[in-house]
Formats: sequence, structure tokens, C-alpha cells
Amino acid sequence: MHAKLHFHPALAAVWKDYDLKKFRQDLIAGTVVGIVALPLAIAFAIASGVSPVTGLVTAIVGGFMVSAFGGNSVQIGGPTGAFIVIIYNIIQLYGLTGLAVATFMAGCILLLMGAFRLGTVIKFIPYPIVVGFTAGIAVTIFSTQMPDFFGLTIDEKVPGDFIGKWGVYLRHFSSIDLTTAAVGLVSMLVIILTPRISRKIPGALTAIVLVSAAVWIMREFFGITGVTTIGDRFGVLTAEATRPTIDLSFETVNLLLPSAFTIAMLGAIESLLSATVADGRTGDRTDCDTELMGQGLANMVVPIFGGIPVTGAIARTMTNITNGGRTPVAGIIHAVVLTLVLLVAMPLISVVPMACLAAVLIMVSYNMSGWRTVKGMMHNPKGDVWVLAVTFFLTVIFDLTIAIEMGLLLAVVVFLRRVMENTTVRVYGEQLDAAAGTDMSRHEILDLEQGVSVYEIDGPFFFGAATKFDEVVRLSLQESPLVRIIRMRKVPFIDSTGLHNLQLLIEASHREGILIVLSGVRDNVRDALHGAGIDRLIGDEHICDHISKAVVVANALARERREAISPSGHPSPDGELSRTQP
Repeated sequence: MHAKLHFHPALAAVWKDYDLKKFRQDLIAGTVVGIVALPLAIAFAIASGVSPVTGLVTAIVGGFMVSAFGGNSVQIGGPTGAFIVIIYNIIQLYGLTGLAVATFMAGCILLLMGAFRLGTVIKFIPYPIVVGFTAGIAVTIFSTQMPDFFGLTIDEKVPGDFIGKWGVYLRHFSSIDLTTAAVGLVSMLVIILTPRISRKIPGALTAIVLVSAAVWIMREFFGITGVTTIGDRFGVLTAEATRPTIDLSFETVNLLLPSAFTIAMLGAIESLLSATVADGRTGDRTDCDTELMGQGLANMVVPIFGGIPVTGAIARTMTNITNGGRTPVAGIIHAVVLTLVLLVAMPLISVVPMACLAAVLIMVSYNMSGWRTVKGMMHNPKGDVWVLAVTFFLTVIFDLTIAIEMGLLLAVVVFLRRVMENTTVRVYGEQLDAAAGTDMSRHEILDLEQGVSVYEIDGPFFFGAATKFDEVVRLSLQESPLVRIIRMRKVPFIDSTGLHNLQLLIEASHREGILIVLSGVRDNVRDALHGAGIDRLIGDEHICDHISKAVVVANALARERREAISPSGHPSPDGELSRTQP
């Protein structure tokens, strides 16, 4: 029987009780978010190595798709700072065509992740890893903005690596343009001070409007032309983005798959993190799998229009919530507002100073860094601190692809280590309380025959725990028992390595003349045992659903074995195995 595809966009559930009041709230929130998103979309695009128009197209198309098909009612999608580093590197290596292919492939990966119900799994990536590479991305974004912020004149190619980049900056720092640096510092002050005057006015937009006007006046009336603007860098801006060809040949897919995987994982983590934060404010519950599928569809469509990767944006999503947005309609309105800006206001965007955009991105990187969170996590267990530090330095010193891959590997290692620490093996002899470890008030004491030992596994019986169990069994043997009961009431699942180790233990026990009885086996574990042929190895009657039944079977087997063994320790004439070791 095939499982049905789980795809329930939040927009589909809105229309049941949607009214004019809700539309008015969405209209206000969507308009404000569109205004907030404008400078960010432009800044992220330029920092990524593409034109401002590309950033706006991404925010429009991606924002619409995320709101229309995502699983969160208030999520705002668009280009984000987290993608700057990976996009820039892909463009340097493979050009805009390579970026389009990688983005489309990332969308396919996200769509499949949602279809296979992996949304909840992504949310379980350890927090230190998320904090580590988010802080690393923030430092990397900050370092890329130095030339524009200080107006440095650099006559050599700037290396992509962090250390090489700062080496070039320091060698050319004497070329600083004081007017450009002043524009950058003033922009930063405006961004910092605006929220203290009014939190409803976006600081980034205020800085862009005021500083752009000031720079234009300086140019037109005072002849001060040293401050580089978007128009100086990109020429005349039109409302149309470059549309690269998406080449999905085997060679291209093979070449760009690692980059596509990085984009997909980063997009999944950031969008679900944003959705989780939003849920905490609204009280709603995100459909994580639908959200991933919505993100996937957005990233498959965006490159067709010439855009860059899209994900959920925490700052814009929180702005939406703060201004009263509660349905995906607000996100769609935000896309409409940006469309109007793209069609009407492109000439005005040309006069925005690059130093002002650099200030916007420096403040974005400061907010992304989460330095207070990092400082607080220094008091956490040492393992978490090491994970955070390794992820951070890999992101900064190497690149985001390596950091994502190593971060996921660390996530798996951390998870397995903690599961192993919580998987315990207990050994019982002579007497056993059947109700021990439960909420039952009535205790049932079971007497064990001489030669019967009970080994209880508490936790998943996967490859790490299977090895641990094997070690405990070997170390606990003072004298080989006649029958071993393996109590599995607290084993929620068993993997192939657990089955293999269990089979080896049974075979080794049989060679030593020791019988095995399994107790408290759950239905799914029993199915796995049957599939591996364990029932044929020990006999289906030796797989019991309760410890009391297992003890009865084991005690009877132990009595039979003692009667069958001669006083000399050799087998009796009926052919039973001896317990005397050769």
C-alpha cells in the first residue's frame, strides 16, 4: 500500500474564515515587510556577486512561492545572508549558469526531503552546529564588506579564503577613501539609532534613503564624486534579470551536486529554524514537510526567472508577525510591493551608495553572529562547545560546503553518542522484579533457576549499542550460564548491525552449550527478527512477549540441561552439549 503524498500548504486553509479585517492586517504587514525586504534583497544580491535586479526578482518570485506553497502561515521567503558565501563561490567557479543549475537541483532535493517526511529530522540538527555555522557565515559576510565600506582601492585579485582576503585588505588599507568611510559610518549610525526613535521604521531603509539623498546632493551641487554607487558599479538598471540556461546534463549534475546539497541543507535548516521561531510567537504549528516542499518548489522556479537561492528569512518573518500578519496573504502582498518597486523605482536604486549597502550587511552580520548566544553556550558541556567551535572555524577558514558536510557528520556523531550513553544493559541473577522500571505498584518477583542469567537492554539496539551489549555480556561472565534471557521490552527498534551482533551472540552461545530466550519483544522488533531468521536460529517458542513467560521457559530449559549433564561434566547419552570448555 503506497503512502499518500503529504502536502498541505498553509494558504489552502486560510479561505475558510478569511475576511476584510484579516486582509487589512495582511495588507499593512505585507507592505511593511516589502519595504524592509527591499534594501536587504539588493544588498544580499550585490554581496553574492549578482545584480540588484536579481535580488529583487528572487524576493518577488521566491517570496510568492514560499507563501503560496509553504507550510507556515507567516513565513517570508527571499534571499538571505546565509547564502552569500556559497552563491559567490559557485559563481566564481561555474558562473551564473552553474548557479542556476545548483539552485534548481537544490529545489529538487528539498522537494524530495519534504516528500519523504524528513522535515522533523532536519529540526533535530544539534543547536551548537546551527549556531556555529551561522556565526561563521556572519564573520565571512563582515569580511567581504571591507572594500566597499572603506572605499579601498585594490589592484589585485582578492582571494576567496578568509586569511588571504584579510592579508590583501591590510596591504591596501592605506588606500582608504575617507569620504566613503564617512558615508559607511553615518549609514551604520542611522541603522543603529533609527529603532531607538521608532521601531516601526526600518533602519536599513532609512539609512539608504537619507544617505543616498546626501550623496546625490554632494555629487550634483558640490562635485564630490568619490563615493561609488550601485549605478557606477552595475550601470543602468532595468526591470529584467538575466535568465541563464539550466543545463541538466549528467556531467553538470555530477559537478554541481555537492553545491546543490549545501544549498538544500542550508535552506532547510534556516527555513525550519525561522518557522520554529515564528511558531513560538504565533502559537501555530508549522507543517515541516510541506514547508520543505514549498521551499523546494520556490528554488526550482526562481532560477527560471534568473534568481538566486531562496529560504525563509527570520528577520522579515518576525517583521511580518510584529506588524499583524497572520496568513500567507501578507507574504504574497510583500511580493507585490517589491514588484511595484522593480517596475517603477529602478532609476532611484542606481543612486544608492555601495558603502551604505556595506553598512547594511555589516549590521546583518552582527545580528546573525548571535555572539550573546555563543558566549552563553561556553558554559555548556565541553562536547557542545567543541562542536560549535569546529563548525565555526570550518565555515570561516574553509567554506560552507565543508562546514555543512562536517556539521551533519558531527550531528550524527553527537546523536549516536548520546543514544549510546542512554542505552544501558543490566544483568540479573537469582531473582528478578518483573515490574522494575515501570509505574506498576504491584511487584512480581520472579525466581530464576540456577544457571539462568537475564540481560536487559534499555534503549535502541542499533550498531553502537549492539557493540556495547556484546562487551557487557563478555565482561559479565563469571561462569557461563545454561540459559541467557535477553530482555528487550525497552528496545524500540533494532537495526541490521544489532541483528547481526545478536545472531553472532546466539551462535557463540550455542557453541558453548548456552541457550537463548528473548523476552518482551515488540511487534516491529519481532518482525525484524523473523526477517533475519533469528526465530529459526533459536526457535520461535523462545521469543516471548513477557518476562514471566520467558522465565518459565528458561527455568524449564535450565532444569532439563542440569539433568542432562553428567556429574563429570560430560554430555549424557541423549547427546546434550557439555558445559565443560575444551
